[in-house]
Parts: sequence; structure tokens; C-alpha cells
Amino acid sequence: MIRRQLDLFVEESANLIAACDAAERAYDAAARDEAEERYSEYLDLVETGTERLAELRDTFSSAMEETAAEQYEHEFNRAVQARLPRFALGIENA
Repeated sequence: MIRRQLDLFVEESANLIAACDAAERAYDAAARDEAEERYSEYLDLVETGTERLAELRDTFSSAMEETAAEQYEHEFNRAVQARLPRFALGIENA
């Protein structure tokens, strides 16, 4: 189930993922005086992706009993860490 949810996220968020890739490259290539601004833009995009994933997770888990929901959330977060690590840092707090 989680794999399919992440597949759907990747498909529906392809533009966001591509924007994250481009923003990361822009940060890597930025001159020192532009680096902070480029990194901030990258982090904003990552935060958007993390929020979308958390919303997907929370919507699905809201229909479960508490113990099952906690287990699902843990497994979902681990799957995000493995497959989409840039979005994983804040997922547990989102």
C-alpha cells in the first residue's frame, strides 16, 4: 500500500520533484553571495513536498485505529526515508 502511495506522489508531484532537483543544482552552482537565497528556495520546495507527503499519510491513517495508525505512520516515514530522502527530514514532525 505505501509503495503505491509513494508511486502516486512521485507521479502527481513530478513537477515539484523536478523543481527540487533544479533548485538544488542552482544552489550548488551559486556564487557565495547567492548561495543562501538559493538554499532557502530549495528548502521551501522540500517543505512543500514534505507537507504533501504528511497530508497523504495522515489522511490515510485517520481511518485506522490508533495502534494501526501509529504503525502505518512509522512504516510510511521509513519508506519516505528510503525512497525520497530529501522529504524525510521533517516528515515525523509534519
